[in-house]
Amino acid sequence: TARGAITLIGSLVEEFGYGDYAECITIADKREVWQLEIAGSGPGKPAALWVAQRIPDDHVGISANIPRISVIDFKDQDRFMTSRDLRERARKLGYWDGNEPMKFYKVISTGKPYAIREFFVLSTLAPSLNLSMDMEEMPFSVKPEKKVSVRDIMAFYRQTYEGTPYDMTRNLLVKVTKKDEAGVEYTEAVKTPVVSNWMSSDLRTLLNELKPGVVERQRTIAITGCSYSHVIQCREWLPDEVGAVAWFSFDNPGESPRIPVFSGTMYLPESFRICGQHRYRTDAAIWSYRETNRLATVNWERGRRLIEPAVQEFEEKAFTELPALEERVKTLVNEGKNEEAKKAVTEYSNTFANATMNRWQELKVTLWGMFGRGF
Repeated sequence: TARGAITLIGSLVEEFGYGDYAECITIADKREVWQLEIAGSGPGKPAALWVAQRIPDDHVGISANIPRISVIDFKDQDRFMTSRDLRERARKLGYWDGNEPMKFYKVISTGKPYAIREFFVLSTLAPSLNLSMDMEEMPFSVKPEKKVSVRDIMAFYRQTYEGTPYDMTRNLLVKVTKKDEAGVEYTEAVKTPVVSNWMSSDLRTLLNELKPGVVERQRTIAITGCSYSHVIQCREWLPDEVGAVAWFSFDNPGESPRIPVFSGTMYLPESFRICGQHRYRTDAAIWSYRETNRLATVNWERGRRLIEPAVQEFEEKAFTELPALEERVKTLVNEGKNEEAKKAVTEYSNTFANATMNRWQELKVTLWGMFGRGF
């Protein structure tokens, strides 16, 4: 269970210490979702400071590289788990004076417990709360005003805040001359196609030098430097072989397709074994997508016309085909053919992964055809 995993992790870091920067680990099982935050506890005997808080069944939570857990209710064991000597150790280290309720984010950090990504997701899902970037704290979780689907979460992972007040390109308009159906010329302001919310820091600096304040940097949810992302879906009403599925994506989540990898999937294509995050390797799966994505980003207004439809095509394909696969796996498991069930989901994951890699290589060729003589 998620609680069992948290207990195990907590016991290990308490015994052997935690020497890394503070970290949040999201842990889920078929019935519960928890956020576990861990930090080191200073010099001396190995130890750690950690707290886990459960996200309520009808809520959405988010942690984007910022401590999120605020007031700890030590009596509420349904919602909180903590390291065994948290209060004593925090007081000894001078992180908490013991006179006010313990806010864990204040114990392990000095900044606000949210930034633009937390604000964007929570305010989008619960607009009536009127959340703002001026608040001292953001809710740990919110109850969405509409049901949230797996595909909604995938869309969040693609977010660059385009069309919102946080769109970094909103001021980057150029005037172009067009003709209407009667042949009469008119002028229209359009976004220049060579900028996007993934523009480099050098380009932002240049633009702000030419016109101070024209670009206000925001940390978008989708970024080009991403190694991988996944949306994990846990469904207790299905057999374990197919009940959990990780919708996996290499590289920028705003440009790459998602591959369904099931809990029963036994292996993936050989290229998935090769790490290409910090080096260029043609035998690493990530570069099947990364080459194409970076090329498309150079002139995103043109490149997106190829990339975005392909992403949606594979997403639609998976959600259309999965019900039949799930029924097939249920039948096999009910007949006691668990190994055949694993084989079925393994074949599907591999076939799907290979199809996406092949398509992105085809898109790369098309993009070079578009941009070969200039971007």
